[in-house]
Amino acid sequence: MEYKTLPVALVQERHHGSAEANLAVIETRVAEAAKAGAKLVLLQELHNGAYFCQHESVGEFDQAEPIPGPSTERLSQLAKQHGVVLVSSLFEKRATGLYHNTAVVFDADGSTAGKYRKMHIPDDPGFYEKFYFTPGDLGFTPIDTSVGRLGVLVCWDQWYPEAARLMALAGADLLLYPTAIGWDPDDAQDEKNRQRDAWVLSHRGHAVANGLPVLSCNRVGHEASPLGASGIDFWGNSIVLGPQGEIIAEANTKETLLLADVDMQRSEHVRRIWPFLRDRRIDAYADITKRYRD
Repeated sequence: MEYKTLPVALVQERHHGSAEANLAVIETRVAEAAKAGAKLVLLQELHNGAYFCQHESVGEFDQAEPIPGPSTERLSQLAKQHGVVLVSSLFEKRATGLYHNTAVVFDADGSTAGKYRKMHIPDDPGFYEKFYFTPGDLGFTPIDTSVGRLGVLVCWDQWYPEAARLMALAGADLLLYPTAIGWDPDDAQDEKNRQRDAWVLSHRGHAVANGLPVLSCNRVGHEASPLGASGIDFWGNSIVLGPQGEIIAEANTKETLLLADVDMQRSEHVRRIWPFLRDRRIDAYADITKRYRD
């Protein structure tokens, strides 16, 4: 079905102590979203548990599960029950010793529309993801659903214009980012503000450069570090943007169900007056595949 206006919902939540508790909250939130008319629901990154990548521990691999598996079965039924397209984010066990950070998209009939494995994997203080996740191998391929072609990316991917561009070049109708990002509570307030503002600006840049709506769903709440460090305050601020980077809806730092209506016809209008794809100098971009131009 082609939507002129697509009602969307972003489930911005904290960790509730266990996968069972988190999934129960998700079920309640998706029901609320569907009741409000949402046809597309976006969940945050690694929504089943705490953000475990604050440390490196082999015990954390016990949380990973196969796809398909118990969580995908439960989420599939949830999507079907409420007739929504549901974008999830799971810790995938592909094989023993091989794990991915994987977004799975369920169509409104409960079928699995597709999946995306996170391509860019960070390794920073408090975000030790390279220990856990193998970089994705499915490429930047949009996922076709009943509400449109979704360019699903995950968290650290949000800093890379190449990822957003390749999704746009493959015909994505929207860009979606499940994410888990926050600041060190010990940072000065001006540094916190710079980090959050840079995050918002990065998303707005992807929207403008590609003439596409952007949805980004972040988690909230303080999560303590297993290493005894200060932990992370996840800043929320989940956001829905139009194809000129305009803010359609924005959350604060609390748990919330962010609802918005996305005009799916605006990209056509915007790309006619700002034809960035037409004017790309693809004949001069060969060096973009180099690590650095020495």
